[in-house]
Amino acid sequence: MKRLDLLLLALVIFTLAACGGPSPSQLPTPTATLPAKQEGRGAGDTLRLLYWQAPTILNPHLTQGTKDLAACRIVYEPLASYDKDGKLIPFLAAEIPSLENGGVAADGKSVTWKLKHDVLWDDGEPFTADDVLFTYEFVSDSKTGALTSATYDAIQSVEAIDSYTVKINFKDVNPAWSLPFVGNQGMILPRHAFAGYSGENAKNAPVNQLPIGTGPYRMVAPGIKPQEVLLLGTQIVETNKIVYEINQHFREPDKPYFKKIELRGGGTVDEAARSLFEAGKVDFVYNLLLDSERLTELQQLGKAKVAVYLTSKVERLLINFTDPNRATEDGERSSLQFPHPFFSDKKVRQAFSYAMDRDSIAALYGSEGKPTANLLVSPATFESPNTSYEYNLHQAAALLDEAGWRDTNGDGVRDKDGVKMKVVFQTSVNAVRQETQNIVQKSLKSIGVEVDLKNIDASTFFGPNPANPNTRWHFYADLEMYNLGNANPDPGSYMQYWTCDEIPQKATDWAGNNNERWCNPDYDALFAKSTTEMDPEARRQLFIQMNDMIINEVVMIPLVHRAGLHGISNSLQGVDLTPWDSELWNIKDWRRVSP
Repeated sequence: MKRLDLLLLALVIFTLAACGGPSPSQLPTPTATLPAKQEGRGAGDTLRLLYWQAPTILNPHLTQGTKDLAACRIVYEPLASYDKDGKLIPFLAAEIPSLENGGVAADGKSVTWKLKHDVLWDDGEPFTADDVLFTYEFVSDSKTGALTSATYDAIQSVEAIDSYTVKINFKDVNPAWSLPFVGNQGMILPRHAFAGYSGENAKNAPVNQLPIGTGPYRMVAPGIKPQEVLLLGTQIVETNKIVYEINQHFREPDKPYFKKIELRGGGTVDEAARSLFEAGKVDFVYNLLLDSERLTELQQLGKAKVAVYLTSKVERLLINFTDPNRATEDGERSSLQFPHPFFSDKKVRQAFSYAMDRDSIAALYGSEGKPTANLLVSPATFESPNTSYEYNLHQAAALLDEAGWRDTNGDGVRDKDGVKMKVVFQTSVNAVRQETQNIVQKSLKSIGVEVDLKNIDASTFFGPNPANPNTRWHFYADLEMYNLGNANPDPGSYMQYWTCDEIPQKATDWAGNNNERWCNPDYDALFAKSTTEMDPEARRQLFIQMNDMIINEVVMIPLVHRAGLHGISNSLQGVDLTPWDSELWNIKDWRRVSP
């Protein structure tokens, strides 16, 4: 292999992040410029964060919930992460591996990371290469049920060469060498804190609720502390609070600025917005999923601003390929044993796609959202030019007619062989999502589909509890809606979600990301090829083919390409948002200044 080709290997994800379309840095965002005067560690007061989706578990490898990952990211760190321009920034790594420094192997089959020497866990124990090795052992053990495991599937082995050198050996040449141990899915766990807890027992480790990390803050016992109880519709929702204090072992002596952090979780997005923009009781509010008119009104109050940045996330409607109303002998619903009574027919799925009024749905997001026909939208170089969408109720009705679903008894609902075309459509509690449900319900009703709406508190819907039937992984409904996107500029681990092995089932304790329960060997073959394809353009085309297969088969229905919307107090400075990590990734640099 020529050296130039290998250089492309090392730089491919950086190049891809910069290709095509505006970068997140070109969107209006809060300035990341710090005040000229550095007051030093602990000079600030309390930083108050509000997540209307309450954290439930504090192990970043046992959850995909953004609110859980954010709570973890204050404490835990990866080896490195991507900034908004797709550039790798070292955290626990002493340097970024490359061909030039010998970190990236010439044959593309391994990468070696040099670690910082001056790092301690917040309990005073030294951080070493053995902790990186343990994190791999934890994630790769199938009995653990780690939801980040797809990012590590390409690894053959991890070696602790010495206390501060880690070598990752891949099963084959790996163009995505930089994904393991990087960003949100790469947070390093301490081996000593998990002593006695491995495999299935890992879920019971006390450190899952009171983590020990290397980050700028440490969590104060008891970790997640229950607060008030709210009644949202028919659901009882418990709000909670997490308190952090400075990690006195943090390696940067003049950071962090704030003495303490209080992270409140739960409630509603409107309540969270009022706490920031009207009452000024908090400094940061996550995910302002409100209509643009309301956001404009709030900003005019003068206490805070809305930070907008480009994301990779797409609000989508998932279609269940299994029957949520039939149960196996051991009580499992949405089981692969029972195909869905009508979504198994592609014509029916196509009809539902034609019935989605994407333009009206995107309007709920204002200028911060645009309708899309793709599930892979960022970096822009990966966005397929081959797909399109159309809102056409006449075509939707015609397809249902062709599939044999007609209203035979005049009750307004289509039926076939004694089965009514009735669907349960579930999503999390949120005003914009409920408005979206209403739009979808109205369109489907007009073509003879009965729709029951189900709203689940976000902490439950996105929660990792395998015993709770109301999570998105159980998918005990016909349709469900949420947003999702690739966590890195390289979309490999994201596109793995739709492989057959990723289907969550009772036998896997609901681990896996293929919630639709769609399995296609041709898709799996394309994905397998992408894991070793060294040519950047050929690999890009493989990802586009995977996107197109999912869209053409109507596995899910993309609705809106979303921007990130967070509320930030005018007195807060240093926030530097990236689509490739938690919004709290650089919290050590946050400061308070006079507004």
